[in-house]
This record gives sequence, C-alpha cells and structure tokens, in this order.
Amino acid sequence: MQYQPQAVRPTAGHQCARPSPAEMLHVQVCSNDELSFLMEAHDGLSATIAQRSGFKGLWASGLSIASSLGYRDANEASWSQLVQSVERIVDSTELPVLVDGDGGFGNFNNARLLARKLGQAGAAGVSLEDSCFPKLNSLIGERHPLADIDEFSGRLRTVKDAVAETLVLVARIEALIAGHGLNEAILRAHAYADAGADAILIHSRKSTADEILSFVTEWRNRLPVVIVPTTYYRTPVSAYRDARISTVVWTNHSMRAAAAAMRRACDSIAAQESVASIEPQIAPLCEIFELLRYDELAVAEKQYLQPR
Repeated sequence: MQYQPQAVRPTAGHQCARPSPAEMLHVQVCSNDELSFLMEAHDGLSATIAQRSGFKGLWASGLSIASSLGYRDANEASWSQLVQSVERIVDSTELPVLVDGDGGFGNFNNARLLARKLGQAGAAGVSLEDSCFPKLNSLIGERHPLADIDEFSGRLRTVKDAVAETLVLVARIEALIAGHGLNEAILRAHAYADAGADAILIHSRKSTADEILSFVTEWRNRLPVVIVPTTYYRTPVSAYRDARISTVVWTNHSMRAAAAAMRRACDSIAAQESVASIEPQIAPLCEIFELLRYDELAVAEKQYLQPR
C-alpha cells in the first residue's frame, strides 16, 4: 500500500500561522516526493552552524549529546539531560529537531514521559528504537538484544496517544543491527506502522547499503523510510533518491569533526607551548560572535539599557 502523507493538524484558530515544528518536520520526513537531509546537532553552537550551512532540519543525536557530556552512548546520560540539551538546540535555531530518544529510557511510561518533555522543550519529533534498556550504541559490540515486538508497539502507541498533535513519531528498527535479517525487520516495520509510527528508520552497520535497499524494496513505502548511512557512506545519494527514501540523517558528523579538530589543536598547543601556529586554522573570535548574534545584544542594550 502506497503511503499517503497526512499533515499534522494545525491548531484551531491558527490555520494561517507559521507552521509548527512538527508540521515542518512532517513535510521533510513524511514524504517520498523529495529526499531530505537532517544534520546532527549536539548543542546550540553545532545547531547554529548547521542552519548557517543551509540544512532545513536537525537530528539531536544521542551519541553526540552523550559524548559532549562525557558519557558513553549506553544510556549513561539521563533522559532529563537529553531534554536539557535538546532545549538548547531548539532555542538556537528556527529548524525542526528530530530527537534520538533511544528506546524511551524504559517502558511505555518512561517513553511517554520523555515524549511529553521533549514536546515541551520544542522538539518536532522523536525517534524510538526497539532496543532493550539500557541500550548500547548500534555500531559497537555484538550484543544488541531487541525488545519484544508487542511491548515496543505498546511504547509507540502510548507516545502517539500522548503527543500525536505535537511530535512526529519515528520507529527505529534494530533487527539488522542485531543480525536477525530482513524478514524480522519487515515484520517489525509492519507492527510499528500499525502502532501509529509516522515513519520507519531502518538501521544497518554494513559497509554497503545493500540490505537497506533490500528492505526498502520489500517494504514498498507503506510508511516513509529514514536511513543513517554512517557506515555505508560511500553509497551515492542518487541510490537513495532512486529508491524513494524519504530522509537521510548525517547522525554524528559535527561531533566527530569537532573532536578531531580539538584533538589537533590541543596536541599542537601542548607540543609547542604556543597557540601561534594554530591561529590560522581555528575560527576567529569574530566568527563566534557573529554566529551567536552578539550584534543583537548590542542593539538591545541601546534600546533597553541606555536611558532615552
């Protein structure tokens, strides 16, 4: 059955108002008409830079947020720390933010609490994965137990019941990560669609996109498909357009780029006991001041701080 996107209903009396974050995200994620891209953000600065680069939506990455806080991506950071980070990302841009909510930090009750709090923080959507709590990052280790299909479907239903009007709900399938194969992934996708998911995120750790494209062919666009080509990054984007995939998420690249740049700078400063050689390679302070709108503060000071 071909998926027909259903727009998030506008709030009564505000049909002509600016689209809500969920409505903006719905256009990007829940459509097969044009491939869209979400860029990872883990704090306000990375979100601001992504918007400046022209991205139209953001992915609040669980790995990147945990890493920026000095935690491992194994549910070491709490759901409240995730919500706080998302709030800073939302406040820093005008872009809709799809949040990596792991498995919801517990059962159906934890998942709906997380979703409500993310909605209050201004998020546009949440992605929930069918992993057991505590999860481990999909790209490390071999032990990735999956949640029971019916139990996880209950998590999705309760989130949909709690925030259907305010958040796009993406169901993330870890069956291929766990080595269960295509049939299990398709079985879970149908169950999660029945539970109310707006889109399916199918994940793989292979170095090619073969099993992802096989899933898409078998799935037949019952719901839009989101992918995360972290390991199969050599696949040309044209393959995703040809397959009518809805959304590509660049899921951790700002964090990894920042880590590499900070390591190089720290190594150089430590070795040379000087910052002179790295100054041409790092952002000038004027760029940071511009990104974070210090000019707006100066204008506001003249308007509100100085006597007229």
